[in-house]
Amino acid sequence: MQAQELLVALAHGDTVSGAFLAERAGVTRAAIWKQVEALRARGVPVESRGTAGYCLPWPLQVLGLQEIRAALPSHVRSHVGALELHWEIDSTSNEIQRRLGTLPDLSMILAETQSAGRGRRGRAWLSPPGLNVYLSCLKRFDAGFAALSGLSLAVGVIVMRTLAALGIQGAGLKWPNDVLSDGGKLAGILVELSGEYQGPCAAIIGVGVNVRLTAALREQAGQPINDLANLAHGQAPDRNLVAASLIAALVEGLRQFEHEGFAGFVEAYGGHDLLRGKPLHLQGALGELDGVGAGVDARGALLLQTPAGVLSIDSADVTVRRA
Repeated sequence: MQAQELLVALAHGDTVSGAFLAERAGVTRAAIWKQVEALRARGVPVESRGTAGYCLPWPLQVLGLQEIRAALPSHVRSHVGALELHWEIDSTSNEIQRRLGTLPDLSMILAETQSAGRGRRGRAWLSPPGLNVYLSCLKRFDAGFAALSGLSLAVGVIVMRTLAALGIQGAGLKWPNDVLSDGGKLAGILVELSGEYQGPCAAIIGVGVNVRLTAALREQAGQPINDLANLAHGQAPDRNLVAASLIAALVEGLRQFEHEGFAGFVEAYGGHDLLRGKPLHLQGALGELDGVGAGVDARGALLLQTPAGVLSIDSADVTVRRA
């Protein structure tokens, strides 16, 4: 029995004996224990109940392509390129990068777990199986890099649309690409561009959404984080529905961006902007700056009101903190 099969066997949340699991898989009890430890090492909170066996603290949904496809609206399904689900991969964005020359537009790669998931500035993105959603999307553009200004902010709006479709409230956007709730990261966005400066080019858009986190994962993250289960009063939404809602929002939102650019998202971004009107401290290539958030412009630049006037911050290589 592999770790993936064990996760499926425990997904309903009931206690399952080690003897039953061993007999079912045709392996020893020691082999089952080894896979239990493998899941625990990846962040899955498998509990031991003595001679009664093993269980999870709550039921979970294992991702399934059939379930995800069934949850997609028919008008969206026809626009999706490749749709793949991997049990384990280094990174969903890496997989798209490896196959950039062959994957069709709006291809979606998902994984139950990533061994090298990453966020902004190369930070590791914790990717335990069975708990969250990790997805990367390929979007091709005829235009060049300049036309994609503000894309990561538009994807933030797309994630907020996803949450609205799931009935989840209580989140907002922190420039340039964080989705936060109660000061903790709820979702991360990483956009990587390749191709010609004048066009055509391609964007690999990675999105990680925290559906349910454990206390150990919160501690391991090293920063405040939040999850959909907390925003839904302890009842985590079905992960297949989360994945399908995100895919649908990406298909529709990226097609909108292709025609309208970030200008079509500015107003919506402003409605979710957590920095607007807040005292901010910025640190980056320009040194240290203090001011008050004044929203974003039509290119997606952060506007900072200072005594010297309104400054436009284009570079994402800047740290923004509430003062």
